[in-house]
Amino acid sequence: MGARDPHHPLDFLTNPERFMAFSRWAAPMFGAIAAVLALIGLVLTFAAPEDYQQGDTVRMMFIHVPAASLSLFVYLCLGIASFLALVFRHALADAAAVACAPLGAAFTALALATGSLWGKPMWGTWWVWDARLTSVLVLLLFYLGYLALRSALEDEQKAARAAAILALVGLINLPIVKFSVEWWNSLHQGSSTLFAKPENRLPAVYAWPMLVMSLAYLSAFGSLWLVRIRALVWRRKARALALQQAEG
Repeated sequence: MGARDPHHPLDFLTNPERFMAFSRWAAPMFGAIAAVLALIGLVLTFAAPEDYQQGDTVRMMFIHVPAASLSLFVYLCLGIASFLALVFRHALADAAAVACAPLGAAFTALALATGSLWGKPMWGTWWVWDARLTSVLVLLLFYLGYLALRSALEDEQKAARAAAILALVGLINLPIVKFSVEWWNSLHQGSSTLFAKPENRLPAVYAWPMLVMSLAYLSAFGSLWLVRIRALVWRRKARALALQQAEG
């Protein structure tokens, strides 16, 4: 087999220098895209008509559903980054895992909070212990457990390894969250996105705001994730330099 091309386009995923060069322009670009999409999404949200059953509370959907979707996507990113860090010892992958965990926890907490606010007028209660809500709460606990492990152990390598293992175990919960409505009886409605059955899909007047807001959330996550990884890389470089100077 030939030698790997040192300028391979995907080297920025493992090469800190190339990653820093890529993220220098990518982070603000994603941030700008997120701001524009969020503005358009809010306009479309308030322009959407009231639902004949839910009234104005239907607008909560455009905040809740993207947050719930991102909570799963970010955990998948956490699991993949943790796997790469645990198996291949990629320092940049470890930084990516550390950087995305608080963001995922925030999206999950937002999904639970907005779901509760939406559920009160619809179900008559703030919370029910059904499969979907309980599994999302478990997802939040996995995020918090990851963060707690990273900060609880003084040995950074042991903390990274233990947290990565926990993150990989938590991947089991993702299909449970995704398919909980189909597998068990639940008050929570099933999927109504573009990937749902035709009879369950949202009308276009609701589907477009949902799509735009989902892309806004995704772009915002991309920007914040890159910014956080950059901060961790700089922090670790500064720590390594300080150690070198102390030893010298």
